[in-house]
Amino acid sequence: MCLKNIHLPISKIAIDLRLLSKFCYLTLNSSTPKNMSETYTSIPIRTLERKVEIAWFDDLCGGDTQFLGNLDSERRSNYSHCLDIIETADRQGFKNILLPTSYVVGQEVLPFAAAASQVVENINLLAAIRTGEIHPPMLARHLATLDHMLKGRLTVNIINSNLPGLNEDSVLRYQRCDEVIQILKQAWTQDEIDFEGEIYSFKMRADAVKPYQRNGGPLLYFGGISPGSQEVCAKHCDVFLMWPEPEGSIYATMKEMSQKAAAYGRKIDFGLRVHVIVRETEEEARAYAKHLMSKFDKETGEKLKNRTQDAKSAGVLRQDALRAAADEDDFIEPLLWGGIGRARSGCGAALVGTPTQIIVKLNRYMDMGIRSFIFSGYPLIEECKYFGELVLPHLETCKLNEVQGRLPKETPETPLTFGSLNP
Repeated sequence: MCLKNIHLPISKIAIDLRLLSKFCYLTLNSSTPKNMSETYTSIPIRTLERKVEIAWFDDLCGGDTQFLGNLDSERRSNYSHCLDIIETADRQGFKNILLPTSYVVGQEVLPFAAAASQVVENINLLAAIRTGEIHPPMLARHLATLDHMLKGRLTVNIINSNLPGLNEDSVLRYQRCDEVIQILKQAWTQDEIDFEGEIYSFKMRADAVKPYQRNGGPLLYFGGISPGSQEVCAKHCDVFLMWPEPEGSIYATMKEMSQKAAAYGRKIDFGLRVHVIVRETEEEARAYAKHLMSKFDKETGEKLKNRTQDAKSAGVLRQDALRAAADEDDFIEPLLWGGIGRARSGCGAALVGTPTQIIVKLNRYMDMGIRSFIFSGYPLIEECKYFGELVLPHLETCKLNEVQGRLPKETPETPLTFGSLNP
């Protein structure tokens, strides 16, 4: 079965689009672009099932807007708006949502996540934690408490950037990050924390910090293109997050990271953080990309972009370089639009196309071995609904912490449930 030159609205395509990549690759427009004709074999990964965790992005850092490069007073990063985004994603069926961290006007991750945990009942929360901000044993306790409040729906995005207000040596940051992760793992899986490092030294009981999840506690997601960051992820983390690049570059990074993890006797999963614009026709999708940039002011955009801690990171500079090499419309490769990086730091490109085009593209990423996607679009609530209605129903989704046996099916025995309280 092979479908070519499809121009029908997705509602009229009477097949299960989840099966498309197993039989053929669609011809986008009238011919298949060169990079879309290449095929991939999955690199070694932890999650072998062809399922994918689909996450959305919350606006804890003051970036939601109707027009890129403009602060939107109607979409402030207050508790109400950020909660609306989570509830929208939860209703649409997203399995996880990223709660980002930055020293800008908005919501601090852990208190916001604690409040939201009492409102939403299905979606996981991916809480971004910058290592070094909180005393490691107490960080373990913060996260264990939140994991219980969420009944195991917590995942953690480890961040290794400079602490706000500091310009730190990268070697120090990598070492601190490495040690914090080791302490978290000991706290969650052992009777005591017994750690001696270059920065931290602890010998203390760990009964106060036991999480709700089993088999290692909350999954750790981690991203970065520097060798130091990648080494930390290969040694300790569960999901390596990437930002959008040409397919060949992503595949090469995955192979390299898989080999680094194997050197430690480990396998990891892979995720892609990328924006998305999906419409019934490609013309509509591209027109909306232009609409987003229609009030863009370069000077204001630069100020907004440079206010965050990662504005000059290796990853952001790489996103800028890819856009500089893009075509006149900022497309880095077919369907991958880099214009969004002109107005924001971090992930700087979006998938732009029809539901069918987006689904085929995601299946290509899954062929490589990607098992997690973190999407966003502007404005966040409106674009969440577009993706949730046009694309999400056609993907076989999962929660990675369930697939990997972290989430218990029954209430686990911990000191906060029904476990021993002996001193």
